[in-house]
Amino acid sequence: MTTFVLATANPHKTEEMRAVLGELGIQLLPRPSDLPDVEENEVTLEGNALLKARALVHATGHAAIADDTGLFVDALSGRPGVFSARYAGENATYDANVAKLLGELVDVPAIDRGASFRTVIAVAYPSGMSMCVEGVLEGRITTARRGENGFGYDPVFEPTSAGGRTLAELSSREKNENSHRSRALRSLVEVLGTSS
Repeated sequence: MTTFVLATANPHKTEEMRAVLGELGIQLLPRPSDLPDVEENEVTLEGNALLKARALVHATGHAAIADDTGLFVDALSGRPGVFSARYAGENATYDANVAKLLGELVDVPAIDRGASFRTVIAVAYPSGMSMCVEGVLEGRITTARRGENGFGYDPVFEPTSAGGRTLAELSSREKNENSHRSRALRSLVEVLGTSS
């Protein structure tokens, strides 16, 4: 069984990543609680994911897995993008980020509300080797929040493949099968399978 230390301390991400990778034979060790957060000061998702994974390898001596996710909205020239988690400010809540996004799109018609979620997952090893994979989910931004089963921008993101439902209206199983993060995780499993 392949084992990695997980860089994220976000319980929602941890649950989703364990659900997908556990089924695929990959064990995730929890992030040590005494480690400080890594400052995400790179300008790309890849850069931030690698930064976090390498910091965990340095701190623990074990192979590590980290992710970074961004919501890219067409009508906003790709914003919030790499700044999605702190779109409404450095310590913004999910609710504040969603409110800012909906406010900026208030006059944008449905046809122009296209968006994509993009997750980059980085793996780093004590040897210094590292790699990245990504998962993309196309969709649109709704005009109001819908659904309770999600976090972040899930209540306002309607995937093209979800039959008119937002990510927060999907069951956990449906989300784990189709989300941007699960697509990236499945790509990771493929890459790890071919490199072992």
